[in-house]
Amino acid sequence: MAQPERVPAGRVAVLEEAGTPDPEARFFGEAVRELRAAKQLTLRELAERTDLSVGYLSQVERGLSNPSVSAVQAIAGALGVTAGWFFRAPSAPEGSEAAFVVRAGARRRLAFASGITDELLSPHLGGALELLLSRFAPGSASGEAPYAHRGEEAGVVLSGTLELWIEAERFLLGAGDSFAFPSTRPHRYRNPGAEETVVIWVITPPTY
Repeated sequence: MAQPERVPAGRVAVLEEAGTPDPEARFFGEAVRELRAAKQLTLRELAERTDLSVGYLSQVERGLSNPSVSAVQAIAGALGVTAGWFFRAPSAPEGSEAAFVVRAGARRRLAFASGITDELLSPHLGGALELLLSRFAPGSASGEAPYAHRGEEAGVVLSGTLELWIEAERFLLGAGDSFAFPSTRPHRYRNPGAEETVVIWVITPPTY
């Protein structure tokens, strides 16, 4: 789906140990590890982007260290998300349910400057599929230039209008229309209408 804007590496984070790690620290660490793996980054590569040590990042991912605010911001920026991506919503499910279910009020959200908002419907990023609810503000687009990446994607338009370009072919989709294509083919998309467009989007492998 929409490609997160990268925050340049080179920011120095002050490390602050905050006592005994708690369940939230473990949840944060697991979320960092999942997203890093989905983006195919090694711990060393993440360390280079954040100016944090490999050892410290390893402790964070295992829930053994409570990261400082500055460390959270550096990690989020390096992975192309906001800090809120890593924190459990108040209504998030507990226990085994969290491995299988995402409650409507507990979705993780990514908002882009372009006017596109992605809501993660998948319980985790460790599987082969990623399920998103994408909202396009009127006029919002993935960008002027098409992009390509490995994998496949498909979706269905729930409401509004979606203009989809796959290489040189243009398709105008309305509510109820669906699509599927190899992500290796250059593509782009936008909402050409005056109302919000909502799309269920499936991507494999996960991009977030």
